[in-house]
Formats: sequence, structure tokens, C-alpha cells
Amino acid sequence: MRKGLRRSVWVIAMLLFLSACGGEKYEPQAINEETDVCVICKMAIKDDEYATQIVTKDGQSLKFDDIGCLNTWKKENGTDTIGAAFVRDYNTKQWLRYEKAYYVYDPSYKTPMAYGVVSFEKEVDAKAFIEEQGTGKFMTAEDLTNHSWEVNREMMDMVGTHGHGHDKHHDEQSEHAPDEQEEHSNEAGQPASGGHGS
Repeated sequence: MRKGLRRSVWVIAMLLFLSACGGEKYEPQAINEETDVCVICKMAIKDDEYATQIVTKDGQSLKFDDIGCLNTWKKENGTDTIGAAFVRDYNTKQWLRYEKAYYVYDPSYKTPMAYGVVSFEKEVDAKAFIEEQGTGKFMTAEDLTNHSWEVNREMMDMVGTHGHGHDKHHDEQSEHAPDEQEEHSNEAGQPASGGHGS
């Protein structure tokens, strides 16, 4: 009798373990710079520290060039179909779970679509970045739920016109058509209205 009980407990424990592992089944896909474009703004995605990604519950990989675009997708589509969301560590470019990363924000930070949010694996690195830049706000994933997600249109115009900044990503920004950037800025920079939830 005792042996049977022990076996039952073992089976239950294994089922619980396998169930827990199921939550980790979502894995980010590699960025292919030749073919990958942002689901929201349709810009080419660089395999860099700003790339983000959602893996849906049915296994689709949705890729974005800026965390602000990922947020726009969430506003437009909700979170029910999301299996996992990923961002990258600014320093190592390693994929991180969205909810486990630390973030910094300032409108002066140059990111692909000028949302000014940068992600880090470690809190100390995020705070060091703020100190290095001389400005910025430290944030968690929870803080981002109440973030305004405004596009710095002046930064977008500057990047689109001159294609330069404090990081290498923006050397390619001159390839982006200014009218497409303006259109995206107008869409993403305004609060969601009508059918879109926050």
C-alpha cells in the first residue's frame, strides 16, 4: 500500500514538473536582417539590442524593431494570444523575458522608432546607463503598463534626415522613408482610441 502511494505521489510530482516546464516552451527566434520586418511599422529589423519579439501561444514569432512597436501590437491585439514576450539586453543582445527585464526611458535616447525605452538584464546595468547618459528614468515591466509610449517626433525627424546618433543602429535610419516614419509616428504616438484598449 505504501509503495502504491509513493508511486502515485511520484507520478503527480512528474506531471506538475512537466506542466511547469510547459510554461517555458516559448523560445525567441533569431533575427534575419535580410527578410525580417517589424509587424507594426514595416521597417527592416536589425539584429541588435533594440529588437523585440512576441511568440504567440500557437507558435508564431512576431518581430519588432523597437519595444514601442511591440507595445502598439499589444494595445491593438490584446495579450490573450501571447505565449511570451522578449526584449534584449542592451549590452549583450541576449534575449530576455519582457517581464524579467529592467528598463530605462528618456525621450533623448535614440531607439529605432524614437520611443526612447532601452532594456537590460540587470538592474545595476540599467542604472549605470542612466548615470552614463546623465538623464533617464528607471522602470520595471510593471511600470511600462502605465508608460505614455510617446514618440519623440523631433528625434524621429533628426534620425530620418541625418542618420546619426550615439549608437550604431541609427546609421541605417536614413534608409527609412520620412513619410513612412511620419505615418508611424502619428499612429503610435497617439493614445489608442475607439476599439483599442490600453
